[in-house]
Amino acid sequence: MRRSVELRDHQRELHLFQLRLAVVAAVVAVTFLVLLSRLFYLQVIQHDYYQLLAEQNRVNIVPVVPHRGLILDRNGVTLASNYAAYTLEITPSQVDDLNGVIQELSTLVEITPKDLRRFEKLLKEEPDFSSIPIRTRLNDEEVARFAVNRYRIPGVQINARLFRHYPNKEVASHVVGYIGRMSEADFVKLQEQGFAYNYTKSDYIGKVGLEQYYEQVLRGVTGYEHVETDANGHSIRTLRSILPVSGNNLLLAIDVRLQQIAEAAFGDYRGSMVAIEPDTGGVLALVSRPGFDPNRFVEGIDPEHWAALNDSPDHPLNNRALKGVYPPGSTFKPFMALAGLELGKTTPGYSISDPGYFLLGGSGHVFRDWKAGGHGVVDLHKAIVESCDTYFYGLAQDLGIDMIHDFISQFGLGQRTGIDIAGEVGGLLPSRQWKKRRFEQRWFVGDTISVGIGQGYNLATPLQLASATAILANGGRIFRPHVVQHIQDSHTNELETIEPYPISEVPLQPRHFDLVRDAMVDVTRPGGTAAWAGWGAKYKFAGKTGTAQVIGLKGQEYDEDAIDERHRDHALFIAFAPAEAPRIALAIVVENGGHGSTTAAPIARKVIDYYLLGIEPKDPAPQRRAEEAEDD
Repeated sequence: MRRSVELRDHQRELHLFQLRLAVVAAVVAVTFLVLLSRLFYLQVIQHDYYQLLAEQNRVNIVPVVPHRGLILDRNGVTLASNYAAYTLEITPSQVDDLNGVIQELSTLVEITPKDLRRFEKLLKEEPDFSSIPIRTRLNDEEVARFAVNRYRIPGVQINARLFRHYPNKEVASHVVGYIGRMSEADFVKLQEQGFAYNYTKSDYIGKVGLEQYYEQVLRGVTGYEHVETDANGHSIRTLRSILPVSGNNLLLAIDVRLQQIAEAAFGDYRGSMVAIEPDTGGVLALVSRPGFDPNRFVEGIDPEHWAALNDSPDHPLNNRALKGVYPPGSTFKPFMALAGLELGKTTPGYSISDPGYFLLGGSGHVFRDWKAGGHGVVDLHKAIVESCDTYFYGLAQDLGIDMIHDFISQFGLGQRTGIDIAGEVGGLLPSRQWKKRRFEQRWFVGDTISVGIGQGYNLATPLQLASATAILANGGRIFRPHVVQHIQDSHTNELETIEPYPISEVPLQPRHFDLVRDAMVDVTRPGGTAAWAGWGAKYKFAGKTGTAQVIGLKGQEYDEDAIDERHRDHALFIAFAPAEAPRIALAIVVENGGHGSTTAAPIARKVIDYYLLGIEPKDPAPQRRAEEAEDD
């Protein structure tokens, strides 16, 4: 058997092997070339980019909130200040098990249900990389306890934060306002105004009052720190910092002690009072009762307290001085008297015989005086002193609505004063054109008769009444009411003064002004409607009482005892003192207080006694009651 012999081509096999080796070498070379190219791209071309990412991974840019400016009264008493406190904060993006971390933290420091509710609310509003407080105002023991265990809890740190404090609580709360955490709407508004660069979305911002109106003055300029952190997000050191610039301080015209006395004088009545310095327009006191504690809003008010404030029938969050609108009632009569004198529709010697009602000719409609049987023979002086409705019904008919509107609008009634607190409403001084626009109805003579005694469509805010009274007190000069008197630079302490200057002037003949002023002085003397409040005063002061209806009682006699407390008449009073050289002018509205003579005027007396003489009130504040004294 013959065995076959395999002949091999060594040359061919060598060639094939070399070819395969070359292919593998080429693949390896290409692979290395690709890797080298990628390495070159990453290390050289993208060097700056990845270096920045690496730096950002270990360096955080942390905004440093500036010290907010202080708010002080005219005597240097602090109304709003700052204090530093430690807060325990969680950065959600650095935490794997948020609930577990919170449970572990609760073993180290107390975390209440209120704290959890606030944290959950902020968690929904803030981005994951923000640092969100779980507890505020830690004491030294709690800080030390956490510091010992800090290494076990990544994504949690203690920060020192500034908190706003309102030491007087409810006093002047509607003036000062409060700050709160910024909302999306707040941030959008800042963007529109061009101030968003100075804020982060987790900042606090003025919400109402002076805190809101002077936000950019009080805020200051935000600083920044470049902070190096470890893998757990804990700060290691500060690499670079840009210091914040503190906000400027506000020095007010408000006298906080006067404010306290005025607020206490209301007792448990609702209402408002505004006191103004006639020769400057500086607001000495601005009261809205009831008030609220602004400290509750600083860290975010809890739902229970918010519901209590928001749902209260007393509406404590409503700034009645700026937003409350009321018929001015008989406090309108001094301005009507000036209109009649200046426009030649009455004279000091012109008298009527008052039967206790005014009969509108043609219509047969009867407008009753508050005093049954009337006031007898009444001239202009007596009409103001005894608040005779019948006299002013006739004067209103003689003037007509056009003259009334055009003359009295010069005193600012029915329009915003421009005070430096946001939210002021305009009130209403009615006119023929207004009624046509509003109701598509023509104006009737009967409408004018009601306006003549401050009723009908007439509406004014306490601030407008106080401003108009100040204009009357100083003889016709118009100043813009302002709460802030100076802005103080927080570094140099230099003062920028809000210079008072007359905006314009109501042309009044001195003899007409003197006649109305003298009648208002006699309002506070025996025989006048505010005689009780003026009894024993060591200075001469001018005033006018008023009553404003809340509900109409057609064909029924007003019986206060039979009416629900919230449907009773409002009590009003305007005044200025000393009458010969006024230093203070004010307007008071006591909601459902009954009569200006017995409820509102005594409040004015306490306020003026303190401001002019430094006399502290001794008698208790009035309480709501069913019975009141005589009408005005």
